[in-house]
Amino acid sequence: MHQLATVPSDTELPKSADVVVIGGGIVGACTGLFLAEAGFKVVICEKGEFGAEQSSRNWGWVRKMGRDPRELPLAIQAFEEWKGLNALTGEETGFRQQGITYFAETEEMMAKYLHWLDYAREYQLDTREISSDELKELVPGMSREFAGGLHTPSDGMAEPALVTAAVVTGARKFGALAFSRCAVRGVETEAGKLSGVVTEKGAIKCPFAVLAGGTWSTLFARNLGIRIPQLKFLANVMRTEPIAGGPEGCGSGPGFGFRKRMDGGYNVSMRSAHPVDIVPDSFRFYRDFQQALSHEKKAMRLRVSRRSFHELMVPNSWKLDAVSPFEKERILNPEPAHKILDEAKVNIGKLFPALKDIRIADRIGGQVDATPDALPIISGVDDIPGLHVATGFSGHGLGVAPGAGRMIAQMIQGKTPLVDPEPYRLSRFTDGTKIEHWPIGF
Repeated sequence: MHQLATVPSDTELPKSADVVVIGGGIVGACTGLFLAEAGFKVVICEKGEFGAEQSSRNWGWVRKMGRDPRELPLAIQAFEEWKGLNALTGEETGFRQQGITYFAETEEMMAKYLHWLDYAREYQLDTREISSDELKELVPGMSREFAGGLHTPSDGMAEPALVTAAVVTGARKFGALAFSRCAVRGVETEAGKLSGVVTEKGAIKCPFAVLAGGTWSTLFARNLGIRIPQLKFLANVMRTEPIAGGPEGCGSGPGFGFRKRMDGGYNVSMRSAHPVDIVPDSFRFYRDFQQALSHEKKAMRLRVSRRSFHELMVPNSWKLDAVSPFEKERILNPEPAHKILDEAKVNIGKLFPALKDIRIADRIGGQVDATPDALPIISGVDDIPGLHVATGFSGHGLGVAPGAGRMIAQMIQGKTPLVDPEPYRLSRFTDGTKIEHWPIGF
């Protein structure tokens, strides 16, 4: 297991609650925190360990820059929540604002960056264009020149290994209960509305539940007869030992990505290089993802793997009194793509000679839940009133999780969310809405 702050589980499952959160990653944790802060009796159920999947396996960026314009309001709200998260939880999340920089290798890439900046101007971000010379001053120690870039001083980062545990601990301070190794098998209904959930440790009566299961959300929903179009891609990152002389903050460009951690080491990876396992859902959702595959074909590396055959054997339905797939695979722990990480290590060493001899502490692979338009689903479920979904964050989950958690909490409270939920509704995939993948991906 990679480095991860742990949280002990509560032991006595309650008979009832106001809300059960299904999934103890960063999105589920934030949802539970804000609901508990609002006075709800909250139970967070995690099939494995809190934050053990992609929530702790990402780069650790918290950014507004480069977001799909439809997602920018959510990212901005999330950022406001991030600023107060340490104080609210009384715990260390690692959040700090040290700036993020995008490097443009060519004038063509620079033009794409500036096109995005045109869309973002209405939000009055502090993102600015930087010239080749300005980039060298901002990020000293580089061995070659770039055409220019974008820089957002207010963007920041958090520590993925710390943050989910910090938020779950904070939720407990407001009265939430949190259970690890407690898979939710399904939900129960009465008079067409959600009335409770069934876990492997017993049933909990509740009028509301939030499905925040990441890559597992589609399978969970399928057993309820609900279609959530998601596919997975493999994200890869390596953690280095502390090293002096390297760049500060976060940055990425063709063939590299980095973030300097609190301990003086780096998270290093390679942008736009993601293995995608061909699994049964690849065929179920092929039409949904046609446009996305067209836009991202250079980044997606399709493959047949052990995971491909494994998922052929996973059942699509099960009874609530029987062992579920979530108990059979507690933590999704994929092998990282070592060739991609080897290439990233070479690239970062060439770009920053100070990092040429970095020592790798560990290599991490994580499966990302992606939707056809790369926008999350933050929504009620029309077919089961009382059930809400927060999934499909498409690699942006850490950064926008506090905004998503706040949105769901406001929906359950019956308040108008601070962020318009319309772009994130589940029904967009069934109501005839044209699903568009934002064409300028960074």
